[in-house]
Amino acid sequence: MKIVVTSLFVQDQDKALEFYSEKLGFVKKHDVPTGEFRWITLVSPDDQGGTELLLEPNAHPAAKEYQNKIFAEGIPATMFGVADIHQEYERLLEKGVKFTMEPTKMGDVTIAVFDDTCGNLIQIIQN
Repeated sequence: MKIVVTSLFVQDQDKALEFYSEKLGFVKKHDVPTGEFRWITLVSPDDQGGTELLLEPNAHPAAKEYQNKIFAEGIPATMFGVADIHQEYERLLEKGVKFTMEPTKMGDVTIAVFDDTCGNLIQIIQN
């Protein structure tokens, strides 16, 4: 068994698609109408057959409450691995991404956290 799709609640699918593709560099894999919303998934450009990130609308009250509460508590909604966190941090700063935590060494890893402008804090990590 393996993880094929992981979802991330977003406030606005179009805004999220733009942020995750244009700022972060993920590649759109699926964009399928599903009634009021869409099934939008993205993949890493260097692993396009890998795990898909689903940009899931937070339309359900429980989803919205969960998203708002973890954001308010400063808890990242998900984590992405990077090869060089300082290089990635600088690249994202140049694209206007707002960080809530600069690269910080934590034991054997270095992490940083940014706001995805869609209701989430996202952590990047370098092992």
